[in-house]
Amino acid sequence: METPDTPDRNPAPAPTGIAAQDWAAASADPQYRAAVVDLLGALAYGELAAFERLAEDAKLAPTLEDKAELAAMAAAEFHHFEQLRDRLTSVGEAANQAMLPFGAALDEFHRQTAPSDWLEGLVKAYVGDSIASDFYREVAVRLDTDTRTLVLAVLDDTGHATFAVEKVRAAIEADPRVGGRLALWARRLMGEALSQAQRVVADRDALSTMLVGGVADGFDLAEVGRMFSRITEAHTKRMAALGLAA
Repeated sequence: METPDTPDRNPAPAPTGIAAQDWAAASADPQYRAAVVDLLGALAYGELAAFERLAEDAKLAPTLEDKAELAAMAAAEFHHFEQLRDRLTSVGEAANQAMLPFGAALDEFHRQTAPSDWLEGLVKAYVGDSIASDFYREVAVRLDTDTRTLVLAVLDDTGHATFAVEKVRAAIEADPRVGGRLALWARRLMGEALSQAQRVVADRDALSTMLVGGVADGFDLAEVGRMFSRITEAHTKRMAALGLAA
């Protein structure tokens, strides 16, 4: 592990409020509990959908090696789904019921962004999933310690990043014309992903209340704007890593 040359002059502040509590204490607030159930339900459906999508995208893989890589990623996504499902069950919630409100929006997102080929599938796995992960990581900072640990664990990279970057950059190097098409595709993914996230939050009262400060030391409206700015900035950096213009 590398040690920075200079100490961090601005260490992260110590968690306060609900972010300093465990689930047993934080869930005594029924509104907070409802928001977390929504959050875990949305995440669980997202992981299940990611598993299905990667398994389907494996059919487009040009080589057996690539097919196996995507199959391994799909298996990792399903394991994340199982963790979320088991957590919901352990706190007395029916996982299927928790996921149900998010199915239509997420299914519509995937329907509108179905890749037409192998490279578009890779860009979607890398860019689209990363936007969602950035959003959930922003929210996780304000969650109770037990829920935060789980959310961050299921957001771990399953291998998308390195694999997608290597394959996409190699394809662009072989045929630079591919870059323009994939850049347009990635911009479309960005717009659709942000719109979908906003729709999901707006439709769920407990979740939207948590995000704008009602519970869990949530964001104020100015911070919501800064959050989406940070997500957009991270997207721009990922595009650069792929060799694409944002």
